[in-house]
Amino acid sequence: MHRNLVKRRLRAATAPQLERLPAHSRAVVRALPGSADATYAELSRDLVRGLERAVARLRERENVRP
Repeated sequence: MHRNLVKRRLRAATAPQLERLPAHSRAVVRALPGSADATYAELSRDLVRGLERAVARLRERENVRP
């Protein structure tokens, strides 16, 4: 039951964040065991932070390429 709840919460939290990703990019969202006890707000916050870090890394790599 917890796994499905976390999956639904992450799916709901992810949908509005998809526009943050560059076109044609992909993201894999994985829930760790501690996610079962997290609130929607906590999952959403952590998801946003993770996506921001991933996008920043991608932009850094793009700037390094010749």
